[in-house]
Amino acid sequence: TMNAFGLIQIGLIMLCTTTISSLQCNHLPLQQRKMIKNSLQLLDKMGKKFPQQCLREKMSFKFPQGVLKPRQKETVKVAIEEIFQHIFYIFSKNLTLAAWDRTALEQFQNGLYQQMEQLEACVMKKQTHYFQSKEVNRLKLKKYFQKIDCFLKDKHHNLCSWEISRAEMRRCLQLIDKVIRKL
Repeated sequence: TMNAFGLIQIGLIMLCTTTISSLQCNHLPLQQRKMIKNSLQLLDKMGKKFPQQCLREKMSFKFPQGVLKPRQKETVKVAIEEIFQHIFYIFSKNLTLAAWDRTALEQFQNGLYQQMEQLEACVMKKQTHYFQSKEVNRLKLKKYFQKIDCFLKDKHHNLCSWEISRAEMRRCLQLIDKVIRKL
């Protein structure tokens, strides 16, 4: 009888943890909106107002908005996760010439990382019918973020290139925020 009781306990614990994680996933849009709002505030806190001298160098990167418009919620979530990964990657290298507040930058990076973890836990990637649209989206996003990466490299990661990229990332997060409101 002791064994059966032990098994029941383990079963209950497992049941509770799956319920908790699915509850977390149900609240994901709400949590994410908070996180994004926080990320946007941190982006603003990181640096000052957009430097006038950088206006001349402004670039149009053309975010592929279609990746956030598929019919399936899951596909959108996968796209959002990819976007966070790209932003995280861009903001984790060659930041020496960016005259930014270090603490805000670190908090921004941590926030992105947390969002990636949450999404990864909640997004079902196994389903194959999401796969084709995902591949196309993945390529579009890769191209978009490569443009930003190349722009930073071409400008030797100078102050203006970082400020322009920061402005672009803000636009990116605002788009995601709009999409999450509708999810």
